[in-house]
Amino acid sequence: MSKMTKFYRFAKAVCNGALTLWFRIEVHGVENLPAEGGYIVVANHRTYLDPVLVGIRMKRQVNFMAKAELFSNKLLGPIIKRLGAFPVSRGTGDSSAIEKAVDTVKHGDVLALFPEGTRSKTGEIMRFKSGAIVVAAQTGADIVPTAIYFENCAKFRSRVVIRYGAPIPNGALQVDIKKPRTIKAASNLVRDAVCALWEESGSKNS
Repeated sequence: MSKMTKFYRFAKAVCNGALTLWFRIEVHGVENLPAEGGYIVVANHRTYLDPVLVGIRMKRQVNFMAKAELFSNKLLGPIIKRLGAFPVSRGTGDSSAIEKAVDTVKHGDVLALFPEGTRSKTGEIMRFKSGAIVVAAQTGADIVPTAIYFENCAKFRSRVVIRYGAPIPNGALQVDIKKPRTIKAASNLVRDAVCALWEESGSKNS
């Protein structure tokens, strides 16, 4: 299991301070995050800030898949690479990205994925793609469903709720990698968990 790098720790502190000033951030369920071992955080995707919001209150360094186009940016590319992000070519069945994701989890590190594949323009949670389930099946890792809820989208001092759910044991996914229907069923199971967290976060009593 890799330790949090100094650069990651510094960037996390800066981002935490800046986003706490901009938003009214609420975080629930941190106790659900495993203290050791590799696992997969699966979250909904609303804004470009989602990877930062998922990680700023976590005690361990988080590794992300990011669209390959970001790495060609001369300023942003080197930064996100140092922060543990790795590229994925969307819509191409990028096997190298899946291999990197599997290696990350097997190494005992935390992997965060946004299985909708793109940002939701309406905020409603879209259909989940199969990547997270494939990685879970190949690593035996548990999945931590996570919801990011924006009130009034991303306006200044708007409420943002990050809610980590109880881990879904790998065995509960019941995936047979050779049977697509089991992958789809597992994806729906995880999506339902994320949706429940999202709806709970949107309630006035959350």
